[in-house]
Amino acid sequence: MTKYYFIFILFVVLLGCNNSEKIKNSTNDNIKVEIVEKPTLNLVQANRLAQLPLHCMDTEYPNKLNQTIGSASDLKTPKELHPAFYGCFDWHSAVHGHWSLVSLLKQFPDIENKAEIEQKLLQNISKENIEKELMYFDGSYNKSFERTYGWAWLLKLAEELHTWDDKVARELEANLQPLTDLIINKYLEFLPKLNYPIRVGEHPNTAFGLSFAYDYAIAVEHSELATLIENRAKDFYNDDKDCLLEWEPSGFDFLSPCLEEAALMKRVLPIEDFKIWINDFLPELNDEAFEISVGEVSDRTDGKLVHLDGVNFSRAWSLNFIAKDIVEYNHLKNIANKHINYSLPSIVGDSYEGGHWLGSFAIYALNSIQE
Repeated sequence: MTKYYFIFILFVVLLGCNNSEKIKNSTNDNIKVEIVEKPTLNLVQANRLAQLPLHCMDTEYPNKLNQTIGSASDLKTPKELHPAFYGCFDWHSAVHGHWSLVSLLKQFPDIENKAEIEQKLLQNISKENIEKELMYFDGSYNKSFERTYGWAWLLKLAEELHTWDDKVARELEANLQPLTDLIINKYLEFLPKLNYPIRVGEHPNTAFGLSFAYDYAIAVEHSELATLIENRAKDFYNDDKDCLLEWEPSGFDFLSPCLEEAALMKRVLPIEDFKIWINDFLPELNDEAFEISVGEVSDRTDGKLVHLDGVNFSRAWSLNFIAKDIVEYNHLKNIANKHINYSLPSIVGDSYEGGHWLGSFAIYALNSIQE
């Protein structure tokens, strides 16, 4: 009797496994995913997007200085304090506005207003202006100014100049180099002190700050910075599992904590190790039917709510980076395209609340698209 009972139980288990497999296969066979049009960055689009930084890079007010006042002598105009990066509402937006123009010039030599763009870049990123920017960081209360979001964009600008084969780029890179070196040293000093990563969806996000700095370090072969970032990324994130992507975005995120972390780990881990890590961290990405809704913006005149256009672009560049060279994740590219297509039509001609920074996010997201 016991023998027959055991055979019966085994039969039921095998039948259940078989049915589960059929359900799984049936689900996969019936996947219906809307394939959206892939956005492209062409000359027409480049001319359109270049207007955003051109409009704001010399716009001094309104301005958010994020300044700690040590004495009355610190009360100066934005242009006096930051002669290179005083426009576009705040310092970091001014920096990545300049990056935008460099990126567009590099990709589209026939862009409209080319002479004007080069003149503005050379005027702002002059040797004298960068010396004054250095003086600001030397202030007693400004050691951590723009840590690490602005630092990251400064190194992204430096990387773009370094990889652009052009005489204007060589002059700009040389002028910027003292500030680039300062930011590198700040990373080298700060990262060993950081005991815990910052996992928010805004400026202080550690994964974002490390990703852009790592890209720079690889581009210029700065082994000390690259090795430090590799080690710190593994310290912070190597044991992470089951990131709660369904909790994103928060009300005014412009970065995805989960996807920024995944994109960083893709940079620092060997590809096979990354596949194991990402399967523990975001296992849902393996599903070809995986979807994530775009961040919906209710009011683009609200400086915080318009952040959700930013989260769409930053999700897109992270998804594309994760999918790069991993065929199993090709379906993520379509999700990235959906996010770009939602926000891209709205950023030109929009209010200053989004226009002073979203162009850079759009360009970086468009640059992330692969064939």
